[in-house]
Amino acid sequence: DVNLTGVFLCGREAAEQMIKTNEGGCIINISSIARAGNFGQTNYSAAKAGVAAMAVTWAKELARYNIRANAIAPGFIATEMTASMKPEALEKICAGIPAGRMGSPDEIGDAAVFLLANDYMSGRIIEVDGGLRL
Repeated sequence: DVNLTGVFLCGREAAEQMIKTNEGGCIINISSIARAGNFGQTNYSAAKAGVAAMAVTWAKELARYNIRANAIAPGFIATEMTASMKPEALEKICAGIPAGRMGSPDEIGDAAVFLLANDYMSGRIIEVDGGLRL
C-alpha cells in the first residue's frame, strides 16, 4: 500500500492539481535499485518496479500538460533505518558497494534538484547507488 498504491494516489492528486493550475511541473517519486529484483524482496521489488513504470508512463501521459515525471532509485542510504542494523551487516553491505559507503539523504536530494532543474528530463529513473547494481 505504501510503496505502490500510496505513490500512485499521491502522484495522481499532484497531477490533477498541476493540470488545474495549468503551470506544469515535475513529479518525482522514489523507486529503488531493488526494482530489478532482489533476493528475498519479491513484493518490495515488484512495488518499486511499479513506481519506475509509473514515471515512464506518466511522462508520456502528462507531457501534453507540461508535466514531467521521473523517479530516483536509491541504493543503500544512511538513514535511521539502516543505523539500527547490526554493525556486521552494515560492514557487509558497504563492502559490496563500489563507492565503499552508503549514500546520504543529501545525495538523494541533489538528484531531485537535478531532475527539477532539467526541463528535458522526463520518464527517467536516476540511480543513486554508489555503483551498486543488484
